[in-house]
Amino acid sequence: MNRITAWGVEGIGEIRPGDQLGDIVADACNAAPNGPLLDGDVLVVTQKVVSKAEGQLVQVDASDPLSHKTLVEDEAVRIVRRRGDLIITETRHGFICANSGVDLSNVERGYAALLPLDSDRSARRVRDIVRARLGVNVGVIVSDTFGRPWRKGLTDVAIGVAGIAGVVDLRGTPDSLGRIMQVTEVAVADEIASAAELVMGKSSGIPVAVVRGVDPEWLRESDVKELVRPAQEDLFR
Repeated sequence: MNRITAWGVEGIGEIRPGDQLGDIVADACNAAPNGPLLDGDVLVVTQKVVSKAEGQLVQVDASDPLSHKTLVEDEAVRIVRRRGDLIITETRHGFICANSGVDLSNVERGYAALLPLDSDRSARRVRDIVRARLGVNVGVIVSDTFGRPWRKGLTDVAIGVAGIAGVVDLRGTPDSLGRIMQVTEVAVADEIASAAELVMGKSSGIPVAVVRGVDPEWLRESDVKELVRPAQEDLFR
């Protein structure tokens, strides 16, 4: 029976600039009821705590709800669409998202959180520290909340990966009826990030989750560029 389980990691606490996030995650995952971690587990860490630890916080005018909009344009390489106060942008990472990922939620009033400069590097750092401290090989995903074109609602996606595939390419393999699949590429890192969000929530104060039971073949070196569609393949650009 295929079975994947996920649970939120308790006891992380408030993360502040300069904190070594990997050590904090390793300590929490080594304590009951969170651990022990096993080889092949995947850790999903929210962008917000990564940005806090890495000092990606910028002061804004707490009395002006639109004061962060200048940051949005500063963080963008391209404005995709504007509608009222909403700005859809392309970031330097290649992500198409609202407000360049600039976020005011779950940060101290008067500050905005920016996306990490290199979320793959952030994920590798956490993975390397966990491996050094606990002796286990895990995948790590840095997740963030994105909207989706043509569909309502938000979901978490991967914005950084280490030791876990971004996309699994099933093209050329048979489906359950023996037909050869021609176009199927599965965004497994996004799927894992979304599953983890269900046990972390938006207001529970749990910024890390463990996902256990993923296919061992997904555990490989990768980077988030696997998940970003190249411009030449984008029918809507």
